[in-house]
Amino acid sequence: MKRHVQKPLWGSQSWLPLWGSQSWLPPAFSRRLDFSQLCQARGTTALLFATLFLAACGSNQPPPPKATAEAPKPVEYFHVDPATAGTIKGKIRLGSGKAKPPRTVISMASDAGCEQAHAGKPVYDESVVIGRDGGVANVFVYLKSGLEGKHFEPSKDPVTLDQHGCLFIPRVLGMQAGQMLDVKNSDPVSHNIHPMPTNNREFNEQQSPQAPDIEHKFPRADVMIPVKCNVHSWMRAYIGVVDHPYFFVTAADGSFELKNVPPGDYTLAFWHEKYGEGTNPIHLTASGVVDLALDYDHLQ
Repeated sequence: MKRHVQKPLWGSQSWLPLWGSQSWLPPAFSRRLDFSQLCQARGTTALLFATLFLAACGSNQPPPPKATAEAPKPVEYFHVDPATAGTIKGKIRLGSGKAKPPRTVISMASDAGCEQAHAGKPVYDESVVIGRDGGVANVFVYLKSGLEGKHFEPSKDPVTLDQHGCLFIPRVLGMQAGQMLDVKNSDPVSHNIHPMPTNNREFNEQQSPQAPDIEHKFPRADVMIPVKCNVHSWMRAYIGVVDHPYFFVTAADGSFELKNVPPGDYTLAFWHEKYGEGTNPIHLTASGVVDLALDYDHLQ
């Protein structure tokens, strides 16, 4: 009996179409296929298998480590040399060209708790407060230009805005960008704090009697930020946020003073909720003192 011997796979001709056989090629091409072309075809196929093999092996490799972001560099704060620092001070008056407005009484009839807080006494609108010698109170004075390129560390002391007698106290306040604002409610009635900035995030928060203080920071300069109470329409305040410590809210007589100012050329700005903003150029020498007498008739 004839013994059947199975030929190994690599001895069979069945796989030759992939390597050596020309039957898989078009007839015209297979007749012209010479030895060098056959070698080139085999080499191309081997290169393809090698590429697929390496790709399969590489898929099991762990991904390369992600590049870690560099930590931001700390801000270098400017420090004033006290040996050369100067002072800018002065007084802002209404001026002869503007008449002193009459005082108007605020009606708090919509909230009995607000009326009781004042024991029946009249409460006057404080949008314009003029002293005896014509000084204008509640003017926000600040250096508008001249400090470019200097970074100042925000004060760690919070600024307080109180709601007392159904009024914001103070009516005008200044603070640095990044400084903490503490909003208090000292009244027996609920209030609503609603700042409306143009260069920072707006917020609107209710505050009940004896509720914890509301803390907030404005990260960017913003002059000025109007503040209202959505519960009591007559309540108004204004917050001036700057990125340096050179600001002041005028006293009842219209006076102001900026201390520890580095020498240089500046633009001093004066903002009032009714009379708008005026500016004045300043040249401050080393250890110098600039004393200004200004009024809203001449401010540009």
